[in-house]
Amino acid sequence: MSGPATAQPVRHRAPVERQWRRRLLLLATALLAGAAVVAAALYLVGPEDYPGEGQGVVVVRIERGDSTSAIGDMLLGRGVVASRAAFVDAASEQPDIQRVQPGYYEMRELMSGDAAATALLDPDARVGFMDVKGGIQLDDTKAPNGTVTPGVLSQISEATCVGEESQRRCLSVETLRATMAKAAPEALGVPDWAEAGYTRAAPNRRLEGLVAPGTYDLDPTGGPVQVLRSVLTTSVPRLESAGLGGEGSYETLIRASLVEREAIARDMPQVARVISNRLLAGQRLELDSTVNYPLDVQALRTTSEARGTPGPYNSYLNTGLPPTPVSSVSDAALAAAREPAPGPWLFFVRCTTEGGSCFAVTFPEHQANVARAREAGAF
Repeated sequence: MSGPATAQPVRHRAPVERQWRRRLLLLATALLAGAAVVAAALYLVGPEDYPGEGQGVVVVRIERGDSTSAIGDMLLGRGVVASRAAFVDAASEQPDIQRVQPGYYEMRELMSGDAAATALLDPDARVGFMDVKGGIQLDDTKAPNGTVTPGVLSQISEATCVGEESQRRCLSVETLRATMAKAAPEALGVPDWAEAGYTRAAPNRRLEGLVAPGTYDLDPTGGPVQVLRSVLTTSVPRLESAGLGGEGSYETLIRASLVEREAIARDMPQVARVISNRLLAGQRLELDSTVNYPLDVQALRTTSEARGTPGPYNSYLNTGLPPTPVSSVSDAALAAAREPAPGPWLFFVRCTTEGGSCFAVTFPEHQANVARAREAGAF
């Protein structure tokens, strides 16, 4: 005989579940309503933002491929802006913001989004940038008319300057030169193929020729060793992509620097041949560029006094190559030094006002070329 039917627990809890569902629905509705209110408030009030132009100095870096949002996140993390949205909103009103180049920029703390976006578009905000040309020496040089060409060390020094004029901070040329003189080659990133030449060189000449032409982005907040190492980290791959890196590369670099200083691009292979032919014949190179190098002079000609002054760079008195390169070198000069044009020439002289050279096998032929050059006003 069966007993009374057992009550199902689920039926007894059903009203409770319905109550909880109602409460959850009400809570969700309230949360959604609250979120809508907050969103509306943000829309009306705008993102969190600082007022004004900011204060102090902050150096920031924009990486290649950074989006506007990524830049906003970086600026937020560095304390430049109050929120990513403040910068992104301001940048959306600045179409040129898409053309901001990778590199280092001098900003301020606590800037408004508008001020930060505007600052990035100011050419003066970019710091740490330099553009090295072929034929530039480490030291400043002076032309006969008194014009001074900043050398590589001056360009590096200028690239590290940050701050207002009254509080401007730079790595000085003297500091960079002292670091070059004292630092071990591995500390600066000197490549193996240049280490022997670097070590033998006079302390103030050690990095000559190792800074390839091109643009550089340097962290202006770094110390002198870090900055010089950054320069070589960028430069060495450029030199090696142009064919350096094996045995004899430092000598090739020296030859290329002579070609760079003595010839325009179209004549470089022939000038390189003259240098090779003279070295093979045991003749002195007699290049004005080497005589002028320690004098920090950039000129087509030399004085008789300078040509008669003994020194390791005087190719009128010494045979062989100078102990170091005499300038930065372009790819064209390196290519010419590696593969000179075939030919028997032993002499050349700049013989056109455009900088072209005339080549000769014999000294009388060379004298005739010099006479024509003088008549044309080219020498």
